[in-house]
Amino acid sequence: MIFTVTFLIWIVERFLASLRQTTGKSPKEDIKGKPTTVFPLMNPETQEAKNPCDMKVTVVGVGQVGMACAFSLITQSVCSELALVDVIKDKLEGEVLDLQHGLAFLKGVKISGSTDYSVTAGSKLCIITAGARQKEGESRLNLVQRNADIFKCIVPQLVKYSPGTCILVVSNPVDILTYVTWKLSGLPSNRVFGSGTNLDTGRLRFLLGEKLNIYPTSCHGWIIGEHGDSSVPVWSSANVAGVPLLSLNPLLGKEEDDDHWYQVHRQVVNSAYDVIRLKGYTSWAIGLSVGTLASSIIRNQRSVFAISTLVQNYHGIENEVFLSLPCILGKDGVSQVIRQNLNNHELHQLQQSAQTLWDVQQGLNLEKK
Repeated sequence: MIFTVTFLIWIVERFLASLRQTTGKSPKEDIKGKPTTVFPLMNPETQEAKNPCDMKVTVVGVGQVGMACAFSLITQSVCSELALVDVIKDKLEGEVLDLQHGLAFLKGVKISGSTDYSVTAGSKLCIITAGARQKEGESRLNLVQRNADIFKCIVPQLVKYSPGTCILVVSNPVDILTYVTWKLSGLPSNRVFGSGTNLDTGRLRFLLGEKLNIYPTSCHGWIIGEHGDSSVPVWSSANVAGVPLLSLNPLLGKEEDDDHWYQVHRQVVNSAYDVIRLKGYTSWAIGLSVGTLASSIIRNQRSVFAISTLVQNYHGIENEVFLSLPCILGKDGVSQVIRQNLNNHELHQLQQSAQTLWDVQQGLNLEKK
């Protein structure tokens, strides 16, 4: 009996000695020499890998849109690590804490935030939502220079800490600010894109579904061009179960149409203005849209979305402008652009949309601060 006890004591002493050799500390002390419950509870940590995280996403801006995007990302389990950045420290810390308090109800995500862009290091995707808020009755294009100046402080920092990242621009006017981001970042055009008319397309499908009493995902139609007043509804390819609506109604989308389908596009264009008028800002729908885009990138799903991309040499457009076309979106950003068969009217509208944005871009000051 005495031998057994003595032997057990010897075993324990040998175990404690081996821990001291490994950590240099007693197993009941942390690195500062204070008592801790960590060592008795679990094994010492292994060293974490320093490689960039393929599932890390950064959101710049913790306003209503930024937080809707962040909420969609973590509740849809899109990323394993989420970094938030903003210049307003108190608001940022509060939002980070609020999300962290819900980690027990999520599936394995790390959430951090800082006013320092080093927190974004190693991001696979950076989402920019920061910028001046669109006011009631204000055109997206009126926001251009104000937000371009803000981007001069944001974009170089993102690329500095995550040179291999893709950048998704959400801030308005999204098409021009995507162009601004591309110029400021020095990244290839496939890795810089905007949320574009993905939400407009979603709104169109919702309204088609309302009119036909069918769920939106079963209605197929596209909004391309500018995310704004000059967007283009592609009525020529709108369909349900492969049945072109134009084959049932040759006047589809035209003013003389007795079914007034043209009003659906007007509703799409006015949707954001209506929401801003009623609640002060848009947030949830764009957050869900961004979550879906991010998922296609992080998971390399290669799904097709109407997003803002460099459209030079597409559909007769010669200038460097970013507009929405159906794009295949995967781990490296935009891999291909789908060449739709547009009719002459749709093609003319798209080219006019491109010219509108090009004219605005000519007056931009993009000199870095």
